[in-house]
Amino acid sequence: MDSKFNINSHKITIIPRYAETDQAGVVHHTVYPVWFEMGRTELLRANGLAYSELEKKGTFFVVVELNIKYKKPALYDEKLELTTTCIQVTPAKVCHSYQLKRPSTGELLVEGSSVLACLDKQGKIQRMPEFMFPAG
Repeated sequence: MDSKFNINSHKITIIPRYAETDQAGVVHHTVYPVWFEMGRTELLRANGLAYSELEKKGTFFVVVELNIKYKKPALYDEKLELTTTCIQVTPAKVCHSYQLKRPSTGELLVEGSSVLACLDKQGKIQRMPEFMFPAG
């Protein structure tokens, strides 16, 4: 984990499962935060890191702010594309933005943002590890 955070944006494909929708086949509003976490996890992985590695070294991230704007419904079994972007890293927090699109039309379905605080094993705020700061 000596390298810097080189990739600040990453895309994943999501295909909504039946259990993630209501009876009309529309993705339930509670599913999007789970997908956002998937995006953050894969962004870290694209940078050669895993949450489990961070936790073993005593670094934990907790969501302290989450914003979601629902623009259009996502539907059961359609191919979606989630872009997760790291927009800011400070000494104690990391901020991400999210865009969920329907790639077949380019429509923006949902956008959001989150702020995660960096904590130690005791749940106290700690300084962000150096490798989390973007490469310069």
